[in-house]
Amino acid sequence: MDFNYTPEQEQYRMAVRSWLEENQPPPLTAEERERISEDLLWERNKRWHKRLYDGGWIGLSWPREYGGRGASFVEQLIFQQELARLNLPIGINVLGIIMTGPALMQWGTEAQKARYLMPILAADEIWCEGMSEPGAGSDLAAIQTRAELQGDYFVVEGQKVWTTVAHRSDFCQLFVRTDPDVPKHRGLSALLVDMHSPGVSVKPLRQMSGDAEFNEIFFDDVRVPKENLLGPLNQGWQVLVSTLMHERFGISETIGGSEVILSQLIELAKEVEMDGASAALDDDIRQQLAQFAIEVTAKKYNGLRALTKRLKGQQPGAESSIGKLVSTELSQRMTKFASRLLGNFATLERHSAFAPDGDWMRRTLQVEALTIAGGTSAVQKNMIGERMLQLPKG
Repeated sequence: MDFNYTPEQEQYRMAVRSWLEENQPPPLTAEERERISEDLLWERNKRWHKRLYDGGWIGLSWPREYGGRGASFVEQLIFQQELARLNLPIGINVLGIIMTGPALMQWGTEAQKARYLMPILAADEIWCEGMSEPGAGSDLAAIQTRAELQGDYFVVEGQKVWTTVAHRSDFCQLFVRTDPDVPKHRGLSALLVDMHSPGVSVKPLRQMSGDAEFNEIFFDDVRVPKENLLGPLNQGWQVLVSTLMHERFGISETIGGSEVILSQLIELAKEVEMDGASAALDDDIRQQLAQFAIEVTAKKYNGLRALTKRLKGQQPGAESSIGKLVSTELSQRMTKFASRLLGNFATLERHSAFAPDGDWMRRTLQVEALTIAGGTSAVQKNMIGERMLQLPKG
């Protein structure tokens, strides 16, 4: 396989690089760093999203008829590589763009596509995913949130948990049980739910990192128009699986901070002293950094397998689980390695006077969630074993 980019693709890369360098957000001011908060970062990233959208860089691979650029997946990959090179965020409506949008294109009616896709791209309407429940996390087929069709409306009762950005969302791609009398993989349906509907309440969940982007959602007699059914009634399992495949393909691409973390660790090793000399000169440190570099490169080339499938016009499959598994666990190990380099300084919060640059303590705590969000590592291993390696179920 030839891993080199064509001259046209390299020309495209230079155009992307030039635009990003000229339009990237300015660094946080001293005042902003002093009062940094989730709300401040959200508003800052929202402005950045709008700038990307106005520049035509959001939803690159979406068809032009839906507001995208119709770019190839290679061009999308190049764009993400250049974002990562400058350590820039992708925007604020990530779940809408990598999950709900593709699901709508695959399963939605023409009216649903016309109504929802453009506001998703522009981040005029923020989306979340209503999947996990207190008794249905890794086993999503065990979903118990009910929706009963009464005339022109589904009436929804139940609870979702660990729902990312639900507290900021306008809509939810919600998975519910519409037929409780059939095997659990049947009788599920997907609904497009207005989060401002009467009976919807959201409770943020504070994590050990101090962040609260995960939430509980409670549905109490919530009425959802029946035209908001996404895909066939009682066949929501197929919609759910395809949505997850889009997510894992998206996560393996957008987490893509592996290269960024590696470069940050190398610079950190040069700056930190160990036994009176630069940590970058320590044989053991150099060996570990070299191992990370090998794994980052292997992850990159393995990701081209999933990309090749998309280039052939196929939907993402179980191979996306490899990218998700490797991306999250590698990012976790690399981030934790910073603690070895920083020693006691790694435990200082970002507002502390002697806290090192990089917000490493918060990132170390936060990275734990990545091995759970989007499907736990154990689930990914099962999918790889059963669907790709054809191993028997345990």
